[in-house]
Amino acid sequence: MNKTELVDFIASQNDCSKVEAEKAVNLFTNGVIEAVSEGNDVSLIGFGNFTISAVEARKGINPKTKEPLQIEAYNQVRFKVGQKLKDAGNSNTGKSSKSIASKSKNTKAKK
Repeated sequence: MNKTELVDFIASQNDCSKVEAEKAVNLFTNGVIEAVSEGNDVSLIGFGNFTISAVEARKGINPKTKEPLQIEAYNQVRFKVGQKLKDAGNSNTGKSSKSIASKSKNTKAKK
């Protein structure tokens, strides 16, 4: 689903115009962007968390020239999925995320 489809969905589910729905989407995205740019985390229980992680400077290699180069430190925005969203993503498989997680742990333990 892209932004236009999300706007259409919100408008149809909430009996509002597409203009109002687009304003709501823009308010949400602008709010997250502003909070993250100020160094704040955004936590939406059940949906997920937007956080900032510092990535340290490191050495790298230019793949074309094979010459070493210095990669500067930077802040990386990360998103950790909340439980409701995780469960929704696994609803088509007929398994909850907890049963999938325990299965993957069992597979790792066998190796």
